[in-house]
Order: sequence, then structure tokens, then C-alpha cells
Amino acid sequence: MPTVYFVKQNQSLHCPAGANLRRIAIEHGIGLQVFPNNLINCFGNGLCGTCRVKVDDLRAVSERTPAEEAKLGWEGPEYRLACQTRVLADVSVVSNPRRKLAWTNHPTYQWMQKME
Repeated sequence: MPTVYFVKQNQSLHCPAGANLRRIAIEHGIGLQVFPNNLINCFGNGLCGTCRVKVDDLRAVSERTPAEEAKLGWEGPEYRLACQTRVLADVSVVSNPRRKLAWTNHPTYQWMQKME
């Protein structure tokens, strides 16, 4: 059984391989979202991006879904939507990771930098 370590909560959980990361967190009382997103969200349908997390090992989770590419395609591959992510092996997860100048990763910004 894989172990999921939630860094900010300092909590480790065991889950079956292939388990949904968002469901694991909810079942164990771990909040992945902050107010008001914990009240206003898409309830695990991959539409809102409020369950965005950062994983430490891409091999330990499923590949990105089309919903994740639509919401997170301009961010690094380590950023995932918990509702779309399946746990395959031991992994550490940072819930609600800060965005450090996220706009500089946007394709339009990068394209404009090349034009200068």
C-alpha cells in the first residue's frame, strides 16, 4: 500500500494503489483547499483548480488528465489537481502550494520575452 505524506499537515496516510488523492484527503479530514475554496469548488470534477497540489515524485502518481492540462498546463508537471490524481506509489504532497510569479511561466509571457 502506498503512503501519502501531506507536508503542511505533517500527516502520513496509507491508501490502496490507484486511489484518488482528493478522496484520500477528504476521508482523513485533510483540507486541500483554503477558504472560500473549501466551500465553493467543483467537488472533484476537475473544473475549478482549487485542489491544486504539488507532488514530489511524478512516477508515484498517474499522468496528467486533459482537465489538468487545461487548468495547469502552463505550470510545471509537479503541479496537479488532487481530484484528477491517482496515487501509484509513496509520494509527498504539498497542499495549496504558493505560486511564485506564476505568470512568468505562462506561454504568452515566455513568447513575449523571446520577442524582445
